[in-house]
Order: sequence, then structure tokens, then C-alpha cells
Amino acid sequence: MSRFEYLRLADAIAGEIADGTLKPGDRLPPQRNFAYDRKIAVSTAGRVYAELLRRGLVVGEVGRGTFISGDAKRGAAASSEPRGIRIDLEFNYPMRPEQTVLVAKSLDGLEKPAALDEALRWATSVGTPALRSVAAAHLTQNGWSPSPEQLAFAGNGRQSIAAALAAVVPTGGRCGVEALTYPFIKGIAARLGISLVPLAMDEDGLRPDSVQKAHREAHLSAIYIQPAIQNPLGMTMPASRRADILRVVEKLALPIIEDNVYGFFDDQAPLAALAPDSCIVIDSLSKRVAPGLTVGFIVSPQRLRESVMASVRSGGWTASGFAFAAAQRLMGDGTVAELTRLRRLDARARQKLAIGRLSGFEIQTNEKCFHLWLTLPAHWRSQSFVAAAARRDIALTPSTSFAVTAGHAPNAVRLALAAPTMDQLDSGLSTLAAMLSTNEVDFDTTE
Repeated sequence: MSRFEYLRLADAIAGEIADGTLKPGDRLPPQRNFAYDRKIAVSTAGRVYAELLRRGLVVGEVGRGTFISGDAKRGAAASSEPRGIRIDLEFNYPMRPEQTVLVAKSLDGLEKPAALDEALRWATSVGTPALRSVAAAHLTQNGWSPSPEQLAFAGNGRQSIAAALAAVVPTGGRCGVEALTYPFIKGIAARLGISLVPLAMDEDGLRPDSVQKAHREAHLSAIYIQPAIQNPLGMTMPASRRADILRVVEKLALPIIEDNVYGFFDDQAPLAALAPDSCIVIDSLSKRVAPGLTVGFIVSPQRLRESVMASVRSGGWTASGFAFAAAQRLMGDGTVAELTRLRRLDARARQKLAIGRLSGFEIQTNEKCFHLWLTLPAHWRSQSFVAAAARRDIALTPSTSFAVTAGHAPNAVRLALAAPTMDQLDSGLSTLAAMLSTNEVDFDTTE
């Protein structure tokens, strides 16, 4: 048999997916059975399944098997943008009715020639002294107060993560990440030529022993974690776990890229308050203000600041001068602080609604944030549940999007609560609760 036989077989499966013979949620046979049916070696079957995983056509669920991906026809990268679906529980882009008036009031006068002339000038990775001063005050949290001289800026939070990764992890290097993590870190790392190493978690977040084990086996260059309002699980690390993690990384001399984008929902200071020489803190404005106004913040130790600045420049990730000018106004006059207050109230109201509508089902959440983790009943699979919800005009994110290692996703979905109106959210959650209470076939026959 040709050594490229596995590619021919993978192409054949891809064709069956494309023509609808295999549908999202369909389960492929165990590899041994597939090998027997196709009269090939089990090792060849393994290569076929690995190739399908690589293409994003299938997903693996721990202890359950391999399934056709709900995103198979859209492609692996298609979840990177909202799809215009009626009830969007996939993307956390909060918009409140009163925020446009608040933002407009803050930006009043920015269109005048003198202000606009300044805003349209060339921007740099470190902005202006005035911007750094306002941003440092804005980022101050529960006793942690970064120095303006620590700050660099990027176009948004994702670019800030990319710049931090590029600054501390060499091409071909390895970065430890929580086993379930922010999905876009995977694409960022792949484009930078960085391998992600999954780190085990428990109810308190990242486990210190998993960092030690991964570094011993794979020699990490850094770790990327979300200590506050972790995405997708919502937990915030308690003080004891934070101390344990910091002891380990300082002993191993590992820098931490600390994603604090959702940290404004919580009162915990970043890890950088305890270990300023070990942590690069990432933050942004899009969750606090609006998705259409983005500026990313990078607070780094002085020893890493030049590397971070160079990374922002070489990556082409510098924010525009107009974004800087708008951000400086919004932070400086208290508008961002007021929007943050409103966001926190809104999140609690939405969580209360979600917890009520999903009562009786297994959920993991935090009343302070805009997302929750729903473990599915045994009769549902993650991909088929997402596909069934999409047919009802509800967008969800399957667990596979968050799993660092293909084939190691739990049977769960994440619900993002921020985008819909409260009426839409109520309707969507009620529909999901009805789906959870029965299997897909029975539910479909009612339509």
C-alpha cells in the first residue's frame, strides 16, 4: 500500500462531509473497526484520523470517540468572526443601550481640527506620556498600580497576546497553557511557530504540579494563563493557588503572560502585584467599552519592555493614533469606569437568568462574568448539540474550540451571555433547556 494511502482515505471522508453523506455530529467508527472495514493497517487508520483532525473536519471527545465537526463546512478558522445568527451565545461582545450616548459625550470635540490633527499623527508602540499616565491609572486594581513606563500598546487584546508571546517564546519554543483556554491563543501560537503544551487544571485553576511536569518534559519558555474569570470556565484563582503558582514559576524562571482582559469583573489584583518581575499583564478596552473601539495594553517588567516594544513594531500590531486619542478621553474622564460598573451589573443579571433557566443541568459559572460552561447530558454530544442549536438560530461554542489538544475535549459547550438582548437571552436559554431535556431526534419531530 502506498505511504500516501491515508491521504486518499482522508480525502474520501472529506468528500462525504462536503456532499452531506456525513453530517455534523455523526460519529466515525473506532479506528480498529475503520481499519478492518477498509482493509488497512490500524496504524494507517490512525494517520487518517489524525489528518482529519488536522484539517478541522472531525473532533475527538474524551471517552466518546471521533465526530464530524459542526464547523466542518465552514473551515477550522470560521469561528473567528460573528456569523449574524439571531441569538449569539458564541461571542462575548457586550453592548448596552446607554453606552453609545456615554461614549459620544466623551468623544465630543475629537472631530475638531486641533484635536483631530493630533489624533491623526503617527502612533508608536508606547503611545504618548499622557496616554501612558492615564492608562496606568485606569489599570490600577486592588493595590496593583503599574508604572506608566511599563506600558506598551497594541491594536487589541489578541495583538497584545501575540506580541507578548513573540517577545518571550522563540520560534520553535513551547508555551504552557491551561488545558481549556482562550481559543485564539491556538491560532496565534501556530502563526508564530510556537507549540502549546496543555497544563492540567482543577477547581482552583491551573495546577502547580502540571507546570513543573511540563517544564521537566518539554522545557517551557513561558506560560499563558487567565487567573481571573478564566475563559471558558469562569473561575478565579484563590490566593493560595496564586502563591503556589508563583513559587513554581519563579523557581523555574518562567515568565507569565497573564491575560487580565476579564479581570475588571473581579476585585483580585493581577499576579503581577506579587511577582512584578515575572508577569506580563495583558488587557484591552473592547470588553469594557465596545468591540468597535479596541486598544490593547501590555504591562511588562522593565527587563522585557524593549523586547515587547520590538515585537509590537515588527508584528505590525501598533494601534492607530485615533484609537489612542479616543481611549485617552474615555479612560481619563471616567467613561470607562462607568461602563465597567454597568457591565458588572449586567453580568450579574444575565447570570441570574441563565442559572434559573438551566436549573437542574450541570453548569460551571461565576456570577460576576458573561460566560458559563455547560456540561451536556450523556445523550448529547458537543458537536451535535451545537449543530442542533444552530438550526434553531442559536450560536454556541463547542468545547473543542477551547481544548489545546485535539481529541481531549470534555462533552460541554460554552455560553456567552453578553450579546443578546435580555428577551433574546431568555428565549435562547429556554430553547436550550428544552433541547437538553430530550434527545435531538425527539426534539426535531416537534418542528
